[in-house]
Amino acid sequence: MSDDNITVEALARLENCDDPRLKLITTSVITHLHAVVREVEPTLEEWGQAIDFLTQVGHWCDDTRQEFILLSDTLAVSMLVDTLAGRKPESATESTVLGPFHLPNAPELSFGANISKDRIGEPTLVTGRVLSIDGTPIANAKLDVWQASAEGLYDVQEPERFPNMNLRGIFYTNGEGQFGFCTEKPASYPVPTDGPVGAMLKALGRPAMRPAHIHFMVSAEKYQSLTTHLFVRDDPYLKSDAVQAVKDSLIVEFKQLDNPVEAEQFGIPSPYFKVNEDFRLALAV
Repeated sequence: MSDDNITVEALARLENCDDPRLKLITTSVITHLHAVVREVEPTLEEWGQAIDFLTQVGHWCDDTRQEFILLSDTLAVSMLVDTLAGRKPESATESTVLGPFHLPNAPELSFGANISKDRIGEPTLVTGRVLSIDGTPIANAKLDVWQASAEGLYDVQEPERFPNMNLRGIFYTNGEGQFGFCTEKPASYPVPTDGPVGAMLKALGRPAMRPAHIHFMVSAEKYQSLTTHLFVRDDPYLKSDAVQAVKDSLIVEFKQLDNPVEAEQFGIPSPYFKVNEDFRLALAV
């Protein structure tokens, strides 16, 4: 093997791959990785550091934290994949990244339920509809919702306080496509910096803050699923999001209201913040 032919030889060894898509992807990965190595000419010590970094990223992954997703997010790979793979009609709600803190099996809750267990944040009412792109209400659509607290922490980051899925819930739309739940106003927060991705951000001189948001996964039979956020309009980190996930159409107003009648209906104090936002789903292909 020599500098001139090692890449050609590596690609030739894929000739017996029977999966065309796998062969295409692996060919591209090998080609580009070899190009990076040729461009930067890492020392053996630097190569070892890269291997150790990826090993540490793997060691930090568990059932409640996905450091590889965090790495993908902070390198803007997640947003690039989402942009290329998630093309939808212009009138459909835009998607954005999943993030590393989604958990399966959140509790299914009734319309208007409060997902905040400690109730120490600013009370917030979130309402809206799930619609098709032509405006037809979608009944029984599923909304999987999760968020950081008013202190900027997800429940899995403080399990001693919240062992039972704080600020998470699954809701279903009614016959008119409507949904509603109560929560606390989310806060901006740093992505986890105690692991290898945090060390990478520090070494690169990059900020780690994310603007305040609520996560949604919206799905319905015969429609394309949607993974997205709703961002707080006046958040100071909208233009410097550590994972580059902000889209203008997903920035919404958290309006402060003083409506004792509505507050009593949903069991929250007044004044409170309210978000009313519709999600539009494209038909499945």
